[in-house]
Amino acid sequence: MAKSVINVDGMACEHCVKAITNAVGALSGVSGVSVDLAAKTVTVDHDPEQATVDKIKAEIEDQGYDII
Repeated sequence: MAKSVINVDGMACEHCVKAITNAVGALSGVSGVSVDLAAKTVTVDHDPEQATVDKIKAEIEDQGYDII
């Protein structure tokens, strides 16, 4: 398992937290998602062979947020 911290812009409320948590958490190989609004980060515990960092970033962008 790997732990990746991704910097994300555009998150402002609990709706943002739920949208990202649900979308990224649904990816195969993801075992945990933590969103920190103040730090503008999303921390993901994942199997890098199933859920690559690029795949996770693409899912966050699909939800309407920007990777910074």
